[in-house]
Amino acid sequence: MHHASIRTANIHQAIAFYELLGFTVKERFTTGYTLACWMEGLGGRIELIQIPEPKPAPDAFGDEHYVGYYHLSFDLSDRISDLALWLTALKTKLSELSQKDPSQFSPLTILLEPQQQMIGHTVYEVAFIADCDGLPLEFLRILKQ
Repeated sequence: MHHASIRTANIHQAIAFYELLGFTVKERFTTGYTLACWMEGLGGRIELIQIPEPKPAPDAFGDEHYVGYYHLSFDLSDRISDLALWLTALKTKLSELSQKDPSQFSPLTILLEPQQQMIGHTVYEVAFIADCDGLPLEFLRILKQ
């Protein structure tokens, strides 16, 4: 896959959020009449596109009847040793940043605290958070194969 594209209400806020997750901006450009960029990190590439007159996204995580793209998932197995500690550090960092600049950063929304999930013969540690536009992001770590 080349990239996953994310529409955002505020591209500068989204860039700052995804940089905290480990992404870096590789290209800035315009698409039509709006700002966009490619960011790389956590083993993949995302494209952020600012939407001039944004509407709230559907609640893909909370609405059990929602149909469509559900979430992006990032494997942190080779990057961290404990998903709960990583999530706590991210939550603390975002809390500190949101106190300094509430227009740029919001406190972290955790959709699902870290828990174990078995898929096939592999045991994963899995957690979900919301990005700055409320889109669900999954972070996982292999515990046992």
